[in-house]
Amino acid sequence: MEIPYTVEAHPETGLNNGKIGIWLFLTSEVMLFGALFATFIMLRLGSDGNWAAMQAEAELNIPLATLNTAVLIASSLTMVMAWASLMRGQLGRFKLFGWLTVGCGGIFLVIKYFEYTAKFEHHHYPESSTFLAIYFAMTGLHALHVIGGMAWNAYFTGPGSKVFHTNRQWLTDRVEHSGLFWHFVDLVWIFLFPVFYLL
Repeated sequence: MEIPYTVEAHPETGLNNGKIGIWLFLTSEVMLFGALFATFIMLRLGSDGNWAAMQAEAELNIPLATLNTAVLIASSLTMVMAWASLMRGQLGRFKLFGWLTVGCGGIFLVIKYFEYTAKFEHHHYPESSTFLAIYFAMTGLHALHVIGGMAWNAYFTGPGSKVFHTNRQWLTDRVEHSGLFWHFVDLVWIFLFPVFYLL
């Protein structure tokens, strides 16, 4: 028995099952990160004025974080180009932009690795201060989402792309859903960057 509306849109919603599913999932992700941002605000407001001192002591690397921001913004562009290439039936260009997206995620993680190891070398751990506790919690959770998005995109760019010749619309839809998740992950970083590094 075939599940309906996996490719074509449901007549009542105008969306296929996959798109409804990814939007519901992203709603839960907004609640997760929303709770963490609310926690951040409460911790900052309740820090008795020593938040700036904790932030300065953490020695966050603003140039590296700025580079990471540029990398993730570029990855959103390559993600859109990968999907647009599929819409035009260009498998080769899709694979190029798909792997570029995965590569940008890898670059982001490598930069984050250097940031974290620099913190550990200076004996800055989550238990060192309230600021570092929420910093590691939120940026670490974000990094896990980047890894998940990379795995998802790598599957569709690699072995999953075999269905291009038999069910191109299915692949195009799945890449679009993957792109929605990727853009969400990028958007979260757009909020994390100023909150931790600039404010």
